Amino acid sequence: MKPGTLPVAALLIAGFVLLGTARAAQAPPPAQAGGAMIEQAARRGVLRVGMSTFVPWAMQDKAGNFIGFEIDVATRLARDMGVKPEFIPTKWSGIIPALLTGKFDLICGGMGIRPERNLKVNFSLPYDTTGMSIVAHRRVAAGFGRIEDFNAPAVSIAVRTGTTAAAAAARFLPKAKLRLFDDEAQAFQELLLGRVHAVVASAPLPAFQALAYPEKLFLPLKEEFTREPIGFALRKGDVDSLNFLDNWVRVTEAEGWLRERKQYWFGTKEWEKLLR
Repeated sequence: MKPGTLPVAALLIAGFVLLGTARAAQAPPPAQAGGAMIEQAARRGVLRVGMSTFVPWAMQDKAGNFIGFEIDVATRLARDMGVKPEFIPTKWSGIIPALLTGKFDLICGGMGIRPERNLKVNFSLPYDTTGMSIVAHRRVAAGFGRIEDFNAPAVSIAVRTGTTAAAAAARFLPKAKLRLFDDEAQAFQELLLGRVHAVVASAPLPAFQALAYPEKLFLPLKEEFTREPIGFALRKGDVDSLNFLDNWVRVTEAEGWLRERKQYWFGTKEWEKLLR
């Protein structure tokens, strides 16, 4: 053996070890322990769905059962997976942390696909689109007819905390005073009492409220002032489950099923008789 051969070999081996360690550190995180989400759900026989109540996405009927567009979507998804759905109501402000800690398998709750959210979770292809709308108090916001009218320090806007409605209000109405609430029922109660000028929320909820209380509320804008895609959210590193969700969206879109369900929940109010 020539002098210096062993040290060079040792250095090469050490280099390969360090290189392998560095590549492992840079590798994407593996799917959650126990396999892909779809495999875990299949073994369990249940798809655990994280959601929050938003009319008409998810709400309770007279018997206390969950109904709504997102409930239909998650129920069909679970059926196509050969499992049963289990709905886990969660406060919107904590729904992503709850997903990351394994409280449920995915989020199906009208969640807008946003870059800041995508840093924490993976999103499927959009299965829906929505937009932000404004419903205002007739007396408090008398004469308001443009979004610019609401962008003033003297204007109070109620929104649900942690939602894209809150983000949209902050972006488009930076001068207004935002009042944050844990659920939209509280926000609309403040509006009906005349304590705020308006509520910003995902369409068609503002329109439904204006129809329900025409003597107090009105729609100052003819159409939504934002558009955003809606997708399933799941934990990062689960390529197989993401592939399944993307193709499920493609199939149900091609069938026209998503469009039919969207028309029922957003284009009619036939479902109102089912509510408490």
